[in-house]
Amino acid sequence: MDVKNNILETIGNTPLIRLNKITRHLPCTVVAKVDYFNPGHSIKDRMALKMVEVAEQEGKLKPGGTIIEGTSGNTGMGLALAAIVKGYKCIFVTTDKQSKEKADILKAMGAEVIVCPSNVEPEDPQSYYSVAARLAREIPNSYHMNQYDNLANRLAHYETTGPEIWRQTEGKITHLVCTAGTGGTITGTAMYLKEQNPNIKVWAVDAYGSLLTKYYYTGEIDPNEVYPYFSEGFGEDFIPKNYDMSVIDAFTQVTDKDGAVMARRLAKEEGLFCGYSAGSCLQGLMQLKESLTKDDLVVCIFHDHGSRYVGKIYNDQWMMERGFLDVKTFKDIVNGRPMVQKLITISEEKQVAEAVDLMKQYDIEHIPVTRGEAIVGSISEGGLFQKVFNNPDIKHQPIAHVIEPPFPIVDFNTPVEKLRTLITKDNGAAMSKDEIGNYHIITKYDVIQALGG
Repeated sequence: MDVKNNILETIGNTPLIRLNKITRHLPCTVVAKVDYFNPGHSIKDRMALKMVEVAEQEGKLKPGGTIIEGTSGNTGMGLALAAIVKGYKCIFVTTDKQSKEKADILKAMGAEVIVCPSNVEPEDPQSYYSVAARLAREIPNSYHMNQYDNLANRLAHYETTGPEIWRQTEGKITHLVCTAGTGGTITGTAMYLKEQNPNIKVWAVDAYGSLLTKYYYTGEIDPNEVYPYFSEGFGEDFIPKNYDMSVIDAFTQVTDKDGAVMARRLAKEEGLFCGYSAGSCLQGLMQLKESLTKDDLVVCIFHDHGSRYVGKIYNDQWMMERGFLDVKTFKDIVNGRPMVQKLITISEEKQVAEAVDLMKQYDIEHIPVTRGEAIVGSISEGGLFQKVFNNPDIKHQPIAHVIEPPFPIVDFNTPVEKLRTLITKDNGAAMSKDEIGNYHIITKYDVIQALGG
């Protein structure tokens, strides 16, 4: 029978999948090594298992011991799988930049997770590098895996990822494109492939805010290159020992927005629900495409699964708040809200005081006024202010006495540019019906927020 003895035996042998739509204008063939098919949904399963095996062989990880690691989440998942099968405990240290989903998954696998600030230097005692190293010193029978400087990281890819790509392409690969983080994946894979064919080009994709690119081209470690960025899983603020820059032929940097948008395109156009680094990897290829020819076979490494980013790059609100998502219509603004919001209305027969209470309860400034099922007017915080100030007793009168003109009702696909002219100082909102007939309202604040402030 073809039965695996445990989950670790399913690591590796992930598929190569041709990209058809996004890359259709390129002269070459582009395929993706889709490593979210690993059991931990990322390529890090490969090196996590290898680091554990080497640590065992060297006597650094003993029975009943504790695995300690600083991780953005994916390496932790691979280590957690190995720990479950082999009987180890896990403590993972991560940063507040990483998605909540990653930390929750690690906890679900039985690991303890410690979150550290991301806006500190690597040498700072609060950094996740420093905290992981300190815990390894303090906790008996523990071992700090240190994926950045542990050469078992790149050895895993030399032994598995590189040979798989060579075999799957029948040795026809001409370019390898990979995001650059710890250096293990790109270096180990490149070392193997270049042994088979030194003419294979290896392109590294980096994040703005990382110092790797400048170091590659100048040999200079420049702290001025380091600043916060949203991209996850690649880019560094120091040079890990896993790097051998001699096997890399070019570096390019991709913006947070371009990587996120491309990841979403992969999901919608290719059916590949991948993580942030996959979008950045493909965007990096696009930035270097001018040197490609019709005979080239490009392999892009897609590291992990999109499920770890549903609260970030696959969340419209998160994307809009950072200016990553182009907002074009009334519908885009409504769809970008974190949840479906019920339209708050009030009958013209109700008292003004009830409208004021609704405004306080829901933290809103504009309410449509109804007569039966029909919307016949509006009431606004700004309009009420002067009237109540001049006559406090007006709060006990029917809303019909202070009703304002109704908000303009527009098509659900009305462009944002037109909304700018409709929502004015005297008219603070606009309304529209969606495809199933429900009304929605947007205000000046909604438009400003959707357009990035």
